Amino acid sequence: MGVDSTARARSRTAGGNLPAEVTSFVGRRREITLTKRLLAESRVVTLTGPGGIGKSRLALRVATGARKSFRDKVWQVDLGDLDDPELLPATVVEQLSIPESSGGTETDDIVEYFRERETLLVVDNCEHLVEACAEFVDVLVRSCPGVRVLATSRQSLGIAGESTLVVPPLQTPEQEQLPAPEAYEQYAAVRLFADRARAVVPEFEVTPDNAPVLMRLCQRLDGNPLAIELAVVRLRSLSPEQLEQRLNERYELLSGGRRGAPQRQRTLRALIDWSYDLCTEQDRRAWAHLSVFAGSFDLEAAEHVLGDAVDRGNVATLVHSLVDKSILLRDSEHDGPSRYRIPHALREYGLEKLTAAGERSGTEERHRQWYSNIVARFSAEWIGAEQVEWVRRLRMEQANLRTALHLASTPERAAEDPSSALRLAIGLGRYWQLRGLHSEARHWLDRTLALTGTEHARRDRASALAASAWFTLLHGDVSVARRSLDTAITTIEDEDAALERAHLTQVYGMAALFEQETDTATRLLQAALTAFRRHVDPQGELFALIGLGLAHTLGGRRQHGLELLDDALAITTGRGEIYWRSWTLWAIGYLKITADNPERADSALKEALSLQRRLDNRLAIAFSMDTMAWAARRRGDDKRAARLFGAAGGAWEAARSTPNLYAAFAEQHRSHLVDTRQALGSEEYNDAFDRGYRWSSEAAIDYALEIKQRSRASSRENVHPMPLTSREREIAQLVAQGRTNKEIAERLVIALRTVEGHVQHILTKLDFTSRAQIAGWVAGQQSEQS
Repeated sequence: MGVDSTARARSRTAGGNLPAEVTSFVGRRREITLTKRLLAESRVVTLTGPGGIGKSRLALRVATGARKSFRDKVWQVDLGDLDDPELLPATVVEQLSIPESSGGTETDDIVEYFRERETLLVVDNCEHLVEACAEFVDVLVRSCPGVRVLATSRQSLGIAGESTLVVPPLQTPEQEQLPAPEAYEQYAAVRLFADRARAVVPEFEVTPDNAPVLMRLCQRLDGNPLAIELAVVRLRSLSPEQLEQRLNERYELLSGGRRGAPQRQRTLRALIDWSYDLCTEQDRRAWAHLSVFAGSFDLEAAEHVLGDAVDRGNVATLVHSLVDKSILLRDSEHDGPSRYRIPHALREYGLEKLTAAGERSGTEERHRQWYSNIVARFSAEWIGAEQVEWVRRLRMEQANLRTALHLASTPERAAEDPSSALRLAIGLGRYWQLRGLHSEARHWLDRTLALTGTEHARRDRASALAASAWFTLLHGDVSVARRSLDTAITTIEDEDAALERAHLTQVYGMAALFEQETDTATRLLQAALTAFRRHVDPQGELFALIGLGLAHTLGGRRQHGLELLDDALAITTGRGEIYWRSWTLWAIGYLKITADNPERADSALKEALSLQRRLDNRLAIAFSMDTMAWAARRRGDDKRAARLFGAAGGAWEAARSTPNLYAAFAEQHRSHLVDTRQALGSEEYNDAFDRGYRWSSEAAIDYALEIKQRSRASSRENVHPMPLTSREREIAQLVAQGRTNKEIAERLVIALRTVEGHVQHILTKLDFTSRAQIAGWVAGQQSEQS
């Protein structure tokens, strides 16, 4: 962020990243109070308990209520989909958008980020990574006195100063002394059962006749929320009395052989067993095979992974059947084609069944093949008009991509096919750069390189070394990058490997450019460009044109540099792509500033930024906003320049980078920043910088693009963290018109139960309790847009 980056960063107010609650929260007043008390007394509090007991929901409810108590708010890291303990720090860095430094580890970056912050960090789902989590949390709290940690795990972390709270089941009545039927509401488990029952069977009501049955059912289910959710699904075909009878029969049969486990764990296991036994044989096989997915997946992926395990034409029906039984959950976070995920406890169970059947290895291989093919398609189709859709898809698939990489980079798999892991890691390079995941990119590239001998897959190794060198350059470590390139050069002996050599030459050229060795950079990038054109490699050609254009500009040959950039624009226009086009427009803006033409520069930079926003290209956004600050300074608009420098500071953090890594750019950055500060004076500059720094990414880009109607929501805290989906907005508007759920269902041609679920989600996301509040919110939104 420049000469005053550290001082300004410490004043930033973060907004937190807690997710929305999409179902109602029931009970837990005592546990909420106890957890708050423990957090007041201890730096680390771990909520423990068996699967399905509600640890995560309790932690998030406590964290939500504690936001005002922490100056720098409350943040969550969800480790549920992470299988590799080595990636824990990188996952924290990614989920919290912590900037990476040019040296040190991700843990060092996290500690530096939190060192002077006062915040609560929720570390969720630690049990499968307990040793790595314990080490991480211990380092964090020892180094950052203002940080408190609320963890969830099936076992304690076992670190000094940790307090633990065993999360109990929801309250249930004593079976031998049931209260009067109307007293059921005093028991949280029964309230939860009734609430979920109405979601499954909209006409369900608690009556004096069935209330005692519900109370006995919840007692039999040990008050375990997951067990209640699984049992309630059976109300679609059974009455409460029939459900109670069947449960009693099943528990006697299924829990008798598991005397070694605690009773509550036996109860949940028995219920999962019952759910499994009630499935058809095809359902069971689908459940087991789909358990290899991490995170969410779509129907196409399910069809491939299931392979011949089930009738291929029946996959959609099986997925619907598992959703209907609450084995699969429909992922509501994304618009577009439906995606599904499986709860952790049920995924573990499915993997057990898959392993016992001897089919796990083959199913995991189909999973790896599917995601390897997706990455290969991404690489082949990247230079085209579908870039935004590709980035959206890979973001949704990130957990599965990590799982595929993990499978591909095992020693056994690498021995069978040395190239598969390398190609997968290389293919994801562009995505990792877009997301600012430079450390993760190096982790996977270095890991796959270590697993393949120098005598195998020479071309792929050379490409992987070139990619690793590029990400090392983005970390600012030029000497290490050059060593990787030197190693790669000795790896290639094949005379036909001209393209691989061209890519290596290009990274050598960019290293020279970063160091302001413009003559060397020009020579190397010209050689790379010639090779890319000879072998018709548009990706390499565009990269080389932009780098060469900048090299000529820095070397004093501005007109020639502009001609090269115009060539790049022409190529992108013909292909409809926007990634390289946005970088080209940024480079043109940069060139125009060096030519003292800030108006033309600003125009090019705004077009670049609008494209970069569509891709969420974090590094490019940082470059563009920083350079737009220079243009504002050159025009004499110093207050705008200071705000843009602040907004760029936040963008550099989101990209996990800094302008100081790029020598020529850093020099201009510092010069314009110092001039802006001198023009405004330190106090006015700091105020303007801080304002820009606190903006959300969307608000900052709106300001840079001068989109006034959205810039009112300027604070990171004021941007609602839980926006409605397009369908929910549509239903909210109909609610505001005074329409009933039945009328909405008829108008939209959807089930009444679906409308009721959407309305409940809207109320939960907006933290409302009535339809009138929804109507007021809709009116407010329409007023802001007018």
